[in-house]
Amino acid sequence: MRDRFTVVGRATGCHLFEGDGTRPIQEENVRVRYTPERVEFPEEIGAWRRSIEAEEERKEASGLPHRWNNERFAVDRVVVTRTHLAEEPVVSLSLRDADYFDFLTTSLNLERQQENGLTLRKQYLEDKDPAEAPAWMNCSFGVNVALETGKDGKMLFSRRSAQVAGPNSARWNSSANEGLAREHDLPKDGSPISLHAVARRALYEELAVHRTDKLRLELLGFGLDLVNHQWAGFFRAVLPDLDEPTLRLRWTRGVTDKWEHDRFEFVDSDPESVLGFIADKPEDRWTPCAPTLFYLALVRGAVERGNGDPAGRFDVERAEQNIMSARGL
Repeated sequence: MRDRFTVVGRATGCHLFEGDGTRPIQEENVRVRYTPERVEFPEEIGAWRRSIEAEEERKEASGLPHRWNNERFAVDRVVVTRTHLAEEPVVSLSLRDADYFDFLTTSLNLERQQENGLTLRKQYLEDKDPAEAPAWMNCSFGVNVALETGKDGKMLFSRRSAQVAGPNSARWNSSANEGLAREHDLPKDGSPISLHAVARRALYEELAVHRTDKLRLELLGFGLDLVNHQWAGFFRAVLPDLDEPTLRLRWTRGVTDKWEHDRFEFVDSDPESVLGFIADKPEDRWTPCAPTLFYLALVRGAVERGNGDPAGRFDVERAEQNIMSARGL
């Protein structure tokens, strides 16, 4: 139902819903609407959730490793339009209440057969458009950031720790990523949720990038992880005054969420180096949407170097062809 983004000859598990990297989506053109009402599961799926909650409570009471619940959001819908004159993208993101156990209920059970004989994947993601799945199937929205150090021209790749729960543990991922959480991202003053603010929180909590650091932050697009069924926003972040040694030194002195990653690689941020790094890692060692994010970031950088000419994207395509030819892909 939805095409898959392809890079270095590999069809990823990501559908690029909006954006091509040539221009950012302006912050004022992202309209997040929040309805304070919980998602409602069908009766059978609700029983799965209660079972997950009971099991995690049992493990906690026994002093065993367990997953803790937190308040999140479910995605009702994502709608893309254009402004009247400039035809710039406008994205409306509608959210409602959910929690982490709601997310686990579907994400851990996509292949589980229901009483009707169908799996959740078959019924809601294959037989129908996955972008139109009901809200209770969409209990996760993640902000993913590709970070570039301006001082030495590096792109940062992060590998998620094996300690992190879920299907993406021990895989190469975006530089930083963070799921929307009501405790952190729902403003107390009633103002709208800001995806840019979530991206800044991800940079701070995972990479120790502080609000006092100079930062160019752009939203490049939206994607849908077709493997794990999770929505994602794609950001490019450039830190003009920082380099690899500075960041690595900071990390030795403490990072809020240091446990989320177990390895970092800084790669020259030119297209051939970045795409070569992607091609040289086994395909199954990548999260579904990370290669898409880094490709968009490369395109944006090429367009900037070309003084805003969208044809800069073809510099990235040429680099990709060189990588594929050199590696026989």
